[in-house]
Amino acid sequence: MIAFLKRFSRNPAAVVGLVILVLVVAFAILAPLLYPNSPWKPVQRPFLAPFAQAGFPMGTDTLGRDVAAGLVHGARVSLQIGVVSTIVALLIGVPLGAIAGYSGGWVDDLLMRFTEFFQTIPSFALAIVMVAILQPQLGSIILAIGVVSWPPVARLVRGEVLSLRSREYVQAAITIGQSTPRIIFSQILPNTIAPIIVIGSLMVGTAILLESSLSFLGLGDPNLMSWGYMVGAGRTRLLDSWWISFFPGIAIFLTVLALNLAGEGLNDALNPRLSRGRK
Repeated sequence: MIAFLKRFSRNPAAVVGLVILVLVVAFAILAPLLYPNSPWKPVQRPFLAPFAQAGFPMGTDTLGRDVAAGLVHGARVSLQIGVVSTIVALLIGVPLGAIAGYSGGWVDDLLMRFTEFFQTIPSFALAIVMVAILQPQLGSIILAIGVVSWPPVARLVRGEVLSLRSREYVQAAITIGQSTPRIIFSQILPNTIAPIIVIGSLMVGTAILLESSLSFLGLGDPNLMSWGYMVGAGRTRLLDSWWISFFPGIAIFLTVLALNLAGEGLNDALNPRLSRGRK
């Protein structure tokens, strides 16, 4: 653990990304304390500019709602969708990739053709169709993002399993009669945790961007304040009320950037050979 932290700390960009993530998560957790009232509640006149009045550092939107309150509460929704949809994608992609890589033959061909079928469909278009059919709700948004995000996970895990299934400890497990599911879940998958963690951290950022795009188009949950909804709500007033879309847009940019920086740091820290090669 200490060696991991040392390798991670050698990457200044990763440390900066981690600090930004900690701040975003802290704001999301403390949202009810910082802004106990509903972010949907009008609190001032509409289009109040940032710092024009005490207590409203980011101004108000088209309906007089506090942009700062929406930003803090929106962090909870955006992070929740990003994390949970990534978990859904991992739950689909990891088993399929592991089974394909370990089984080989026609099973591998069948599962990879199934994966390629999903990859031929534009992910954003498929997400729009799924959310439109299932109605824009938190559960349908998470499901749609998870369904369109799993193919890269399956391909990554398949490649890792292909390189691990010929190792001595796997052959020993086969020799002593362990079942295929036990070999996959106890011998192979634990050795693929590092790349799965790295790709998972990067997928959270992609999921946040995808949710923001859906909300921007009006396909977000109408009962939840999210960063994408805030950007979309201010898109018609960019010239005279830029702050309505600017602040949530910056929040999305910084969060996704931080996730990518932290993901690269994790990749270096979990892969000592790569870390030494970059010194």
